[in-house]
Amino acid sequence: MFYYLFYPLRDVFFGFNVFRYITLRSALGFITSFLIVVLLGKFFIKYLKKMRIQEHIDMYGHLKLQAIFNGKKGTPTMGGVLIVSSILISTFLWSRLDNAFIWLSLGILFWFGILGFFDDYQKFKNKKGLSRTPKLIAQLSLGAVLGFLILRFEILEPRVHFPFFKEAVLNLGYLYIIWTALVICASCNSVNFTDGLDGLAIGSILMVSLVFSVFSYISGNAAFSEYLLFPFVRDSGELSVFCSCILGAGLGFLWFNAQPAEVFMGDVGSSALGGVLGAVAIFTRKELWLLIAGGLFVIEALSVILQIASVKIFKKKLFKAAPFHHHLQLLGWPESKITVRLWIISSLFAALAFATLKIR
Repeated sequence: MFYYLFYPLRDVFFGFNVFRYITLRSALGFITSFLIVVLLGKFFIKYLKKMRIQEHIDMYGHLKLQAIFNGKKGTPTMGGVLIVSSILISTFLWSRLDNAFIWLSLGILFWFGILGFFDDYQKFKNKKGLSRTPKLIAQLSLGAVLGFLILRFEILEPRVHFPFFKEAVLNLGYLYIIWTALVICASCNSVNFTDGLDGLAIGSILMVSLVFSVFSYISGNAAFSEYLLFPFVRDSGELSVFCSCILGAGLGFLWFNAQPAEVFMGDVGSSALGGVLGAVAIFTRKELWLLIAGGLFVIEALSVILQIASVKIFKKKLFKAAPFHHHLQLLGWPESKITVRLWIISSLFAALAFATLKIR
């Protein structure tokens, strides 16, 4: 919105010309989203407490984990509402609203937020959220709709690019709809699995959003993308503003979510953020780069998949508990140490993702 208010005034005063720069608007979007969360956080947490919207701790019969998490009972949840609202407001204020990628990203953020909100509401109402199958169907359906819109309006070509290789490209045709559904669903659930310790998921999301803020800027810049041999995607640079708003809102939320957490983001936050990071990866043609930058999310998701497979096939647990951070807890690691060390691992994956800028 501010772009349309101030940039036309450049003929009156040349200083208003700065509003055309993505870098400036990204920085201001970051600051705005951060301040919204930090300034409203205390009031929002008080409201959640007043409404008794509190986390229901259910470790599915695992007595040791249940004992560990008993101290978190009563902590307000659904803090993701504040994160999503902050991103929506900040993006609306600082991005160019004539950009299709911005509207699609806001749509994914909103609808996955609604899905997560409904899941959280069900937990609050009857202590059980949505069952696994309806949730997966909803996630896949939203991803498939995104893929259909991309093909129908020719927003992107249905191609998949590969990291570390200059010319490795796979044209999926109409299978691209299935591809987008799988990417969005996998990203959403991976973040959900990681959201189990104070600050763990949001701290990792900060690193991934930083990576994609840079990638978006490069992909949307013809000169940079040509030099770095990245696929050029016209108008995708504006997603840098959007990712910066995620970064600011996430950092603001970490202020309250750091151990001991004053509020949890809930599924409304993890679903929305996971889904939209998958969408940004699709828009910038960096779906496989998301596996690198979000390596911690991959580890957490794989630990769940391998645990389920091991129990069903071999009737034996591969880990003491899944996701992986629960396994570390049962090994006796303090929660703060697990969180910080997994943040370190996440930062290394982010660095590896940045390394692909030149290893082509």
